[in-house]
Amino acid sequence: MNCDISVGVDPVGVDEEPLRIGVRVPPCDRADRVAGTARRAEDLGFDQVWFPDSQLLWRDVFTTLTAAAFATERIGLGTAVTNLATRHPSVVASAARSVAELAPGRFTLGLGVGNSSVAPVGLPQTGSAALREGLSMLRALLDGRAWDFEGKVTSRLRDPQPSVPLHLAASGPRNLRLAGEIADGVILLSGVSPRTLAAATAKVREGAEAAGRSAAALPVTVSAFCEVTDDIEADARLIKPICASIAQNGGASFLALAGIDVDVPPTIEGVHPDLVHAEDWDAAVEICSAWISDEAAVRFAEEFCLFGTATRITDRLRNLRASGVTDVFLQHVGSYDLPTDLIETVGASGLPALQR
Repeated sequence: MNCDISVGVDPVGVDEEPLRIGVRVPPCDRADRVAGTARRAEDLGFDQVWFPDSQLLWRDVFTTLTAAAFATERIGLGTAVTNLATRHPSVVASAARSVAELAPGRFTLGLGVGNSSVAPVGLPQTGSAALREGLSMLRALLDGRAWDFEGKVTSRLRDPQPSVPLHLAASGPRNLRLAGEIADGVILLSGVSPRTLAAATAKVREGAEAAGRSAAALPVTVSAFCEVTDDIEADARLIKPICASIAQNGGASFLALAGIDVDVPPTIEGVHPDLVHAEDWDAAVEICSAWISDEAAVRFAEEFCLFGTATRITDRLRNLRASGVTDVFLQHVGSYDLPTDLIETVGASGLPALQR
């Protein structure tokens, strides 16, 4: 483990792999500049950099990954996440193979239902059946096996790359079980609330056990908005749109588990393109304040996010590793700027309480 902010021993004193610490970096600038941010994260000891994919919001994710592969030497690189709707699985297989060749043993292909990639172009999110089919096709092609394309033609990928792990991002019970059944790892996008994590990992375990697999062997990556702060009450306001989006998209019951009772309408006017990726974040915060109180925002920051002092964040990360989480990637608030401050704050200071 090279990260300066790692946790190495579980509560009962049994040695285990340390929690891997990553950071989410949106491809919001030229690929070479984004790659420079990845290099800075590597220099400061982060373990992974994860890049989201949304063709109208950001630069092409695989172009950015290529630049990052050339700019770095050790750090893990991954998509969090790409999709199989705007990109055909065979196209994703070729792109993943190409990046994996440039970063041997460092690339993880994270896949999901589409979200901000499909909505702006009027496509539906990928359902569980299509995800199952797509992951099966990807694995076959990356392994160098032939695939029967709807009974019309059988083809294979030249120069395959079977070492690429396929991780599935999931939040609903069906896709959580699917991840446990067929994926090489799972990416949980619901934050670090112990209650929601327990519910989610139980579904992953169900899927793994039904397929005769060991759930304990599956990497579990959790995303979390992070802010090192002495004033949670002030900074929590910034994540009101995130809380509202979760409630708006079927997550109200998960929020309620943590004592956050909110009622958000299915459509909110005045935010473009959506709550999570709002171009005018300050305006989105004010709009969402109609449904997300300051108190609810603080509760959300404390329960689902990594907000607080370095000591508090340290304790939360220890609890994550003890609960079976293997990886966490930190997110800053915002989609169109690089997480420079977050990387510097976490990496340069090293969160001293978590240093080895």
